[in-house]
Amino acid sequence: MSELITAELVDLDLSATTKDAAARSLAERMVAAHRVTDLDGFLADVAAREAQMPTGLDGGIGIPHCRSEHVNAPTLAFGRSAAGIDFGAADGPADLIFLIAAPAGADDDHLTILSGLARQLMDPEFTAALRAGTDPAAVAALIRGEEPAEEYAPEEERAEDTESETAEAAGSAPFRIVAVTSCPTGIAHTYMAAESLAAAGRAEGVEVTVETQGSAGFKKLDAGVIAAADAVIWAHDVEVREKARFRGKPLVDVGVKAGINRPAELIAEARRKAERGEVAAVSEADDATGSGDGDGSGADHAHFGVRLRTYLMSGVSYMVPFVAAGGLLIALSFAIGGYEIASAKSVADHFVWGEADSWAALLNQIGSAAFAFLVPVLAGYIAYGMADRPALVPGFVGGSIALTVNAGFLGGLVAGLLAGAVVMAIQRVPVHATLRGIMPVLVIPLIASAVVGFLMFIVVGKPIASLQNALTDWLNGLSGSNAVILGVVLGLMMCFDMGGPLNKVAYAFAVGGLADPTDGSLKVMAAVMAAGMVPPLAMALATTVRKKLFTKTERENGRAAWVLGASFITEGAIPFAAADPLRVIPSVMAGGAVTGALSMAFGATLRAPHGGVFVVPLIGEPFLYLLAIAAGTLVATALVVLLKGARRAAPDAAGEAGATGSDDSRVTVAA
Repeated sequence: MSELITAELVDLDLSATTKDAAARSLAERMVAAHRVTDLDGFLADVAAREAQMPTGLDGGIGIPHCRSEHVNAPTLAFGRSAAGIDFGAADGPADLIFLIAAPAGADDDHLTILSGLARQLMDPEFTAALRAGTDPAAVAALIRGEEPAEEYAPEEERAEDTESETAEAAGSAPFRIVAVTSCPTGIAHTYMAAESLAAAGRAEGVEVTVETQGSAGFKKLDAGVIAAADAVIWAHDVEVREKARFRGKPLVDVGVKAGINRPAELIAEARRKAERGEVAAVSEADDATGSGDGDGSGADHAHFGVRLRTYLMSGVSYMVPFVAAGGLLIALSFAIGGYEIASAKSVADHFVWGEADSWAALLNQIGSAAFAFLVPVLAGYIAYGMADRPALVPGFVGGSIALTVNAGFLGGLVAGLLAGAVVMAIQRVPVHATLRGIMPVLVIPLIASAVVGFLMFIVVGKPIASLQNALTDWLNGLSGSNAVILGVVLGLMMCFDMGGPLNKVAYAFAVGGLADPTDGSLKVMAAVMAAGMVPPLAMALATTVRKKLFTKTERENGRAAWVLGASFITEGAIPFAAADPLRVIPSVMAGGAVTGALSMAFGATLRAPHGGVFVVPLIGEPFLYLLAIAAGTLVATALVVLLKGARRAAPDAAGEAGATGSDDSRVTVAA
């Protein structure tokens, strides 16, 4: 981290009171240091990343970060706030703020900065030194690692550390634990949990070796280290990769935040399980002692519904790029050659360079090839999310069979779940050590593919195909009030949590329909995208027409929300909803419901799963579609302005009444 931070990038008296203002203040230093080329563009990227997941960490730390095309060199700025700033951490405001900027595409730089900083932040001497430092140059040197944090630690703390290290050296062979830490986005929690467990192990005289499975991939623990371990700790928010390596060991299974917040408890529990000889099958997702750190993380393994949603969203996330590429190519082909281009001859046999229809046919057939992967990819990666790489083959095979028997999107969902369940069942069967090497590459794919194939062809395929056909007929038959009601429901779901679980369910339903597009499924996709554009557009319009109802930071976010809304990034409204949920969320839900209903009533269709206004030329009934979006935006804007205005008027009225009463009392006293 030698060139990431200088004294000019350190503010030891950060006066900002909100996270947006703090990011702007630190970003201005980056601009002055010629590390950032466009302040507003960079801040928009920071806000978009913050909307995905809060970047506050326990212990008074905030680490807003992003990759941006407006950054020309990896950069770290640091600010220290006396009042504290809310970055969404459970334990309250942050006083140590790190703004991390990496150039677009520089994943290695971004991850290296985050992981290195996360490890340092788990050292209490390091954070104490940051809070005690008075010279920006010295603090920058400390963050770069050029000045040891121990210099800032009180003498008694250093003496205690020395005594602890001496006692550990004099003891017997330590209890050995291997651990895995992982988090679904970013990397900070992964490495903070690893460092926290390692530090707790040193304090307890326990040897802890950690494998981090973060966004940068993972380096597997040596097999000898695992074999010598007395117990295993998993602190994870995503499925642990290659679980079979830990078979036969006492296991503590928790969310990643538990690894950060209570590592000593986890180590003690691992000791108790080892002493009692408790050995958990590694395929079991739930651990009775470790499912509840109460943080609401995705790793709450006690709830099957949470894991099921994770599995399904894993498949959908891998499927969406195929839908996006295939859908846009097919939509472009129709725009160039009309809908009859779908029945054109193969371009491998007939292609004329100068004919527009040949190019349209080429785009259509490439897009159709991409679409052919949708259901197999969905099934394969649902299975992968459940049981890792050994489940990919049976998942893809089951998804392909779902297409063969006309079971469609629903068949892909079932095939993926079946493949994952079959592989997990096979992994529970104890096998001789000589067979373990070929299990994941030969035995498991072979047996699981045969079982899943049998089930899909003979048992469940035809019933699912009948259900799929019934759903398709229902969608195609929707008209009048039924279509409007469906549009209202989809609009409400898209706008309720703005990128959360309900939003994702509605979006997955629409995207699934594109796997086998019909007139009904194309209407659903149009309604979902239209409603998803309303929240940020409404907030952008509200901050424009009634500026006084919003803070300076919200008005700045409003400018970015124009672009985010037009691009179908619903998360652009999250900062407004977080600041005033009781007024913003009902308002945008009403607007989304109006837009969804109108889109369905107008019969607008859409083959592209994303793109916002940039794919309007490829939308059926484009002018009515835009009218639906405009109507919903106006409704949401009017409601949020009305509700915020009423809130502001109430205190003003109270203040006026109080003032009048005060005046009257003074008159009375004077009399």
